[in-house]
Amino acid sequence: MLSRRTLLRAAALLPAVPVLAPGTAFAAIPSLPPAVDRRSFAPHEQRFAPYLATLAPMVNDMDGSGFFAGGWWRTPAASYNARVQEHVFTLAWFHANARPWNPYAGDASLLAALDAALGHYLSLQHPDGSFPEYSRDQHGLAPTGFGLGYLAKTLRLLRASGVLPARQAQLTAALRKAMTWFLDAGNRVVWQDRLTWANQTTSGLAGATHALQLDPDPALATRLTEAFARLPAVGQSPAGFFYEEGGHDMNYNFEVMLPELADAYLHSQDAHLVDMARAFTGFLSYNLLREPDGAGYLVNVAPSTRTSARWYDEVRPDPDRTALNWTFTRQVPLLSAFMTAREDLAEARTAWAASTEPVTPLAKQDTSPRILTHGLYGERFPSRRQRAEAIADLPYLRSNDFAELRRDGSQDFLYVRKPGLYLGGYFGTRASRSRTGLTFLWHPDAGTIICGLNDNNYACWSTVFPGQAPDSNGSLPATYFHGAPGGREWSGGRAPAALGIRYGNANVTTDVLVTRRTTRRTVTANAAATEQIPLVLHPTDVLTFTDGTRAAFGGTTTATADGFDLRRGRTTIRLRWNTPLQATLAAGSVRYFRDGARRFHALRIPHQGTFDLTVIMG
Repeated sequence: MLSRRTLLRAAALLPAVPVLAPGTAFAAIPSLPPAVDRRSFAPHEQRFAPYLATLAPMVNDMDGSGFFAGGWWRTPAASYNARVQEHVFTLAWFHANARPWNPYAGDASLLAALDAALGHYLSLQHPDGSFPEYSRDQHGLAPTGFGLGYLAKTLRLLRASGVLPARQAQLTAALRKAMTWFLDAGNRVVWQDRLTWANQTTSGLAGATHALQLDPDPALATRLTEAFARLPAVGQSPAGFFYEEGGHDMNYNFEVMLPELADAYLHSQDAHLVDMARAFTGFLSYNLLREPDGAGYLVNVAPSTRTSARWYDEVRPDPDRTALNWTFTRQVPLLSAFMTAREDLAEARTAWAASTEPVTPLAKQDTSPRILTHGLYGERFPSRRQRAEAIADLPYLRSNDFAELRRDGSQDFLYVRKPGLYLGGYFGTRASRSRTGLTFLWHPDAGTIICGLNDNNYACWSTVFPGQAPDSNGSLPATYFHGAPGGREWSGGRAPAALGIRYGNANVTTDVLVTRRTTRRTVTANAAATEQIPLVLHPTDVLTFTDGTRAAFGGTTTATADGFDLRRGRTTIRLRWNTPLQATLAAGSVRYFRDGARRFHALRIPHQGTFDLTVIMG
């Protein structure tokens, strides 16, 4: 435990913090001494520890206007960017909450800094209620949506503490103006026929639930109820994902949008939000690929439009951006498959408390206050048993024979399960940073073998033309068949014994035939090209070309061969292309999971325009 006297005595031994400029309404707050007793934190509040270590550096970077200078959160780090000011909640929480480990509770200098920060934040609000982000004159969706939540939660803390009454009145008025703007169904910044950034619109609805609890308003409450009813139709694809920049994005869907739905549901209990969580969990269950060795899930990331979340560890200790998703696990039990089990989380927290390593400040920009706001509600993580039951109910573990085609306009999301494999593809119109074509191949014992990345022309499963131009960096419409491509068309329903896929563009046509244990991919291009196969390899894999050349994990190996074998444990995956060609296996910089042992490697085989690959799952 650190008393305030101990803190100040230790701070006196540290290098002096520069005094803020004349006219500043607050003084610098002392930094923490190097050693903080980890054991003094309640397990569910361990997430606050790195923020505690960051608080003084962040506050002491503020300028005299109350702007959070120093580049700690959001870009551009400019005084007109309202999102930079979201850490008002962080200051308010540490001022309001007495804990054995929190020497800043009730600190007058911290309160003065909070007062100034709120003053600057509120000065950015436009008369219509919106806030700017990328320019002073912008009327922004994200800064207003997320701002509603941070400002409402800050107001709640101020009222509970009985401090800054003038700011409380200003916040009350600001929240009402912001909700009036945000909840207007005719506001095209917030509401489109198909939302551009569903997570940002949803964040404002979550914030409004908090604001209306503090200050009820029947007219605004009616608008909020109408917005919840409107959200599924405009914010969620019939395929199950939430709309982000023209398609699906795993990071924003799973780590931002779903927790914001949870935040809104905790206070509104609106049934539409449960239905949305259930539909998204269904989509999620096809796209997170469980590794049989228990490392966690690899992400079918090629269809992601904005970010590149590539894996989720089996145990995700604090801070975990998905933590609040526990809210829906009772109504949507399958979601438990993707949460950390409570027993595993308890073990991780016990280990954290026992560590003698110092608690270090967060890196600039990596200081999301959402981690703290989503820690306000208690916890209800699934047990190991509940989680195991949910995992067993994942579609590709529950069944070994299905073909699932999910569509959204001109975008197709295809998932094919056969006894020896699970194959994914994303076809049709390419959205933003995504990559089309076949995207992953998984084996029930060996796990993920092939997994393409997004926003990377060197790491997608593609036919690549000179200049590193892959066919998957563009739209690839597809047609599906009962049996080999060219047969009777299939568009859903009962899975055929063999599924054929034909996709392509003006330069290349690819035919794929999926049977019980094989995937055959036949490429016909109008020029010489290279077949590019994105492999996920383990350091213990045995990698051998058919000419006898042993490939090096983590390095580059070239051979002239007509195939390549990947031996993982008792399973051998055989890739055969029939004609001896010069092939190269090269490691990339991408690693997977917390331990980083798995590593991306690209297998590249140049050809003269025709290529016939068969992958045989042992």
